Amino acid sequence: MNAVSTFEKYFLSARQNRWYWLFSVFCRVVLAFAFFAAGMVKIVGERFASGLSELHPMGAYLEALHHTGYYYTFIGIAQVAAAMLLLIPRTAALGALLYFPIIVNIWLLSYAVRFEGSYVTSPLMVLANLYLLVWNYDRLRYLLPLKEFSEMGILQKPAKYNTKFPLLFFAFLFFTVVAAVAFAEFGHEVMPRNSLKDCKTQFADTGQEAIGFRFCECIHVEGQSLDDCLEEFERSK
Repeated sequence: MNAVSTFEKYFLSARQNRWYWLFSVFCRVVLAFAFFAAGMVKIVGERFASGLSELHPMGAYLEALHHTGYYYTFIGIAQVAAAMLLLIPRTAALGALLYFPIIVNIWLLSYAVRFEGSYVTSPLMVLANLYLLVWNYDRLRYLLPLKEFSEMGILQKPAKYNTKFPLLFFAFLFFTVVAAVAFAEFGHEVMPRNSLKDCKTQFADTGQEAIGFRFCECIHVEGQSLDDCLEEFERSK
């Protein structure tokens, strides 16, 4: 039995399980809500995360993006379209495909500028999106560079679901969320945070107050790039 056959065996088993199906519905609804809200902000012409200072690395990016005119509106339309497609069962696979490159871009951007607003949620949204892509494997597999395909076809909703709880899957899910939160909290020595006050708080009672406060002022007062402020912080240690 090759790797594809093994995967399809477990895929068919998962598609018969009510818990996996409920999780797929949960992912669709949550992802759709997130993009619908973010997309509508762009469509009506408001700056996303408007409370974030323009001196913050993410704030500077969002301010520049806000002034790109119809490109900014186009991103909003794409997000809302992906959200609506996800909510309709027949078009959920197409919605997951449209959603994926957008959310991966948001995830990488969040990590690049260490933006707290989506530092935890964006990687989890990427994983939820990947789950939906795998869930729709029967529809999307023909896009994969496989030499041959099984005769599985497009799966229909089973007449009766298996109700066995997939403990290992949800345990893995729980530890993934914990790992994402832990990395956001402890993955970097310094974070720009969302304000000067919050930034300085992370250095309280650390013995690095002076160089830490200088890092925060470099970001939130002087508006220097994250890389330049981090480089100065490392030199001062």
